[in-house]
Amino acid sequence: MKKLLSIILSFAVMATLAGCGDDAAKNNPGKTDKVTETSKQENIKSDEDVLDNDIQESADDEKSQPTEDKQSNTVNDKETSNVNSNNPQANKPSDTPQIQPKPEQKPTQTPVPAPTTLGKTLLADFKTKASSGMTTQEIADALLTNSAIKFSGGAMPVEEGLLSGFDNAEITGFKSGVMFAPMIGSIPFVGYVFELNNASDASAFIAKLEKNANLRWNICVEADEMVTGSSGNKVFFVMCPKTLEE
Repeated sequence: MKKLLSIILSFAVMATLAGCGDDAAKNNPGKTDKVTETSKQENIKSDEDVLDNDIQESADDEKSQPTEDKQSNTVNDKETSNVNSNNPQANKPSDTPQIQPKPEQKPTQTPVPAPTTLGKTLLADFKTKASSGMTTQEIADALLTNSAIKFSGGAMPVEEGLLSGFDNAEITGFKSGVMFAPMIGSIPFVGYVFELNNASDASAFIAKLEKNANLRWNICVEADEMVTGSSGNKVFFVMCPKTLEE
């Protein structure tokens, strides 16, 4: 029974409080409107503040962006510099040599050595004159005028058979020949210019001359050298000293 009375009493109190609240709202309608308007104004101000904050943050972002880029570039430059300093090989120029085209080189012409002996000097002179088409007599006469000749000499035609300087061997196989020698017999000098029928016979003819020649054909003196050569169908032969004194 007591519980039932307590429940009824509780409902009565709650009904009384609800009625009082409604009466207060009816008696003071202005207060409710003011609260509502105040809330609206606060909401408007709050929206304005949010908008202002967004604009300010956007401006701050634009200002800070170049600075951040500069700082990023500075950091990258420092990192690159540190990498190069830590790796000195990267700063060195490439060791690979650059291949450059070589300048065109002209072939070097080997100078012809000057004759060092009397016989070689006369042989060179003979080849020059024989190639010019001179006859055996003309060649022999010209050789006697060479500056290397220091004696008075003469040139005379010869025929096949026994010739001075070859002892008892007969020299044959030439078309024409001329001997040139000094007038004084004490000088170990004798030379020949031969003309053959064929230039192809020059080697065999020279071999025959060298085989039968005698450097001591003159009993009193002996020649220092024997020099032979050819030009076309003409053959040169001489036995003489290496040099002649005036």
